[in-house]
Amino acid sequence: MKIGLIAGNGKFPFLVLEAARAQGHEVVVAAIKEEAFPEIESKGAASVHWLSLGELSKLIETFKQEGVTRAIMAGQVKHKQIFSAIKPDWRLAKLLLSLGTRNTDSLLGAVAKVLADEGIMLENSTALLEPLLAKSGVLTKRPPSEQEGKNIEYGRMVARRLAEYDIGQTVVIAETACVAVEAMEGTDATIERAGQIMRSLESGGGSSILNRALTVVKIAKPAQDMRFDVPVIGVATIETMKRAGASCLAADAGRCLLLDGEAIVRAADDAGISVSAG
Repeated sequence: MKIGLIAGNGKFPFLVLEAARAQGHEVVVAAIKEEAFPEIESKGAASVHWLSLGELSKLIETFKQEGVTRAIMAGQVKHKQIFSAIKPDWRLAKLLLSLGTRNTDSLLGAVAKVLADEGIMLENSTALLEPLLAKSGVLTKRPPSEQEGKNIEYGRMVARRLAEYDIGQTVVIAETACVAVEAMEGTDATIERAGQIMRSLESGGGSSILNRALTVVKIAKPAQDMRFDVPVIGVATIETMKRAGASCLAADAGRCLLLDGEAIVRAADDAGISVSAG
């Protein structure tokens, strides 16, 4: 059976492509020019078609010509790309004008409906990657400290309220104070900004009441649509945390994808970072 893959950036599309091929599927890739890595061409897809972000009609036509009726959306499309760099065709322009709110959930949900109306069903982006979903419990050698545990509890409460409004999926906490909140800039930029804020507090001449160590909390939305915008963590996340001075990472069990599998745990152990899912 053929499966369509709408590919954004990062490793996520490669993992989906590999898993689909391992299960005997032919994969037709619609690679987003502004986001997808060129290496997608050499990963064994039946065909690869390059489309710009706003070419919804071309996406539909491509999949119909290829006989695709099931598709998966995988890989990041930066939120600011969606609302700034996009050059919509007539179909997408009409869809954008019909939206009450222009957040990622409403936009991608509307795109999914248009695809369904054309006989192309979007499936859960993690459907072929269940083993890579975060399992409940402490994943690293070191469990969260008492203070990190308090940070996680507070961070989850803050993040879930923000996620209700589709603002972002990540918050960074120090001593149960919110240091940074994710918006359109993405997770890594949020973590880096938190590190910069803490360094500025330290260099400001006075003594900060906040402990330097940061806790990163990344959650799924309360009504997370697993077809798109699924929270992901990779080795790059751990590397960003090291640079920012973050010592703990908490994710949602069963709803957060560990892109690099056990390599994430090894990188965290090497850095002394605690990783857990709950």
